[in-house]
Amino acid sequence: MRVGISLTSSISQPGPVAAAWMIERARLANEVGLDHLSLGDRHNAGPGGQYIQGAPMLGRLLAEWDPSRPAGLLFLLPLWSPVLVAEQVGTLSTLLDAPVIVQTGIGSGAAQFGAFGVDHRRRGRLTDEAIGVVDGLLRGETVDSEMLGVTEASVRPVPTHGVEWWVGGGLGAVPIERAARRGDAWYVSPGVRGDDLRDGIERYRQACAGHGRPPRVALRRDVVGDTDHAAARRRADEIAAAGYRGMPADALLAGDADSLADELQRLAEVGVDDVVIRCADPDQAAALRTIETFGEARRSVPS
Repeated sequence: MRVGISLTSSISQPGPVAAAWMIERARLANEVGLDHLSLGDRHNAGPGGQYIQGAPMLGRLLAEWDPSRPAGLLFLLPLWSPVLVAEQVGTLSTLLDAPVIVQTGIGSGAAQFGAFGVDHRRRGRLTDEAIGVVDGLLRGETVDSEMLGVTEASVRPVPTHGVEWWVGGGLGAVPIERAARRGDAWYVSPGVRGDDLRDGIERYRQACAGHGRPPRVALRRDVVGDTDHAAARRRADEIAAAGYRGMPADALLAGDADSLADELQRLAEVGVDDVVIRCADPDQAAALRTIETFGEARRSVPS
């Protein structure tokens, strides 16, 4: 099992402070030996919101990251030119001696899509097409797509160490099929757990077998870690009660290093190959404690 981190890019601090916090978190994640680093994707946050955009920020964070370990970011592909995505990924790959993790999902929210003039009802079809176009470009091919308005496109540089496609989604038949057909991994939504997770993994494996592709399951977990197990659990309950991402308290993973190592082992036994943590507590000191705790837990779990 690998344990990586997806840094939150929505921090309620002035922009330079938010960026500095992300840098500090990435530096610590590298120091404690987490296996991969990634960022999310969101647009049109509005006058009351803020989102540090992924591609430029990841370029800065890679200065704090061991280049022999994978790193990457999420692209909501219907909102991007596939040529621009491929160019961004190709450039970021020059800073790594490892694969670039390219995560994608169809996205949600009319405000995001409206800001780009994209019909969100077409996002599934657009995502399918864009994955094929971007993948071809990153293989060094010249690509056309009538659907996406792409003609004789090619990009350089292309990733020397390749790309890991993590195709995200929930438990529906369509996203699981898309992940099996198009992805190197199914990137599972953070709220999926228990019997639903087991059932989803089994259906994903069956879909992979139908396409002759090896399965790989990457699971996001929003987390609180601390040296005091009870304190971590109480804090997770408080965060959930305050409405964190609409998640119930038992969807948040919380505890000390020993209990978290046990949970990582249970997830491995269910069939999870990668756990991607996201610090749920907005406080910087608490986020750093969480990263330290998961670094210790990670060392107790076989690679």
